Amino acid sequence: MGLGVGLILAATGAVLAFAVNTEVSGVNIHTIGWILLIAGIVGILLSLIFWSSWAGPGGFSRRRTYYDEGPGAAGPPPY
Repeated sequence: MGLGVGLILAATGAVLAFAVNTEVSGVNIHTIGWILLIAGIVGILLSLIFWSSWAGPGGFSRRRTYYDEGPGAAGPPPY
């Protein structure tokens, strides 16, 4: 679940939990709203945690290779 899906779930859950006043037989809309709100918040938090730990999109393609020249290499080779 990405950040966008988490935001959509949280917004939909907040609307169902706080703004809807209708009654539906057999379904509690407020409970569904709270479930969606909590799932959206958890999704947002997980997305932010994994985003920072993986350095964002393209983080793996920015690898650099370093070469150890050894103790005798003081500078570029003479020409």
